[in-house]
Amino acid sequence: MTAVAFDILRFVRTLRDKAKMSPEQAEGLAEAIAEAIQADLATKSDIESLKTDIETLKITTRSDLREAELRLEAKVEATKSDIFKWMIGSIGCQAVVIVGAIVALSRITH
Repeated sequence: MTAVAFDILRFVRTLRDKAKMSPEQAEGLAEAIAEAIQADLATKSDIESLKTDIETLKITTRSDLREAELRLEAKVEATKSDIFKWMIGSIGCQAVVIVGAIVALSRITH
């Protein structure tokens, strides 16, 4: 972890002299603030690691998305095939019904 530009000794002196804190209180507060600042600080390696993780996630997401797209395209093609079969079947049934109705009407009229 990199060092933060935070002068603890100067901060302690300011707390003692201007805020009239005891030396123990001033030192404790200064150390707590320094730790809090350093704990939330990201280093260059942290940022590079995060960038690598994001790029990996993008690649994974892209490949997962492409895989899902291919599965969806396959399902759409299968559905098109099923719809075409049902259309041909229903047209065939309608043709039979129409031909049957014409034959029945022609027998009745003659």
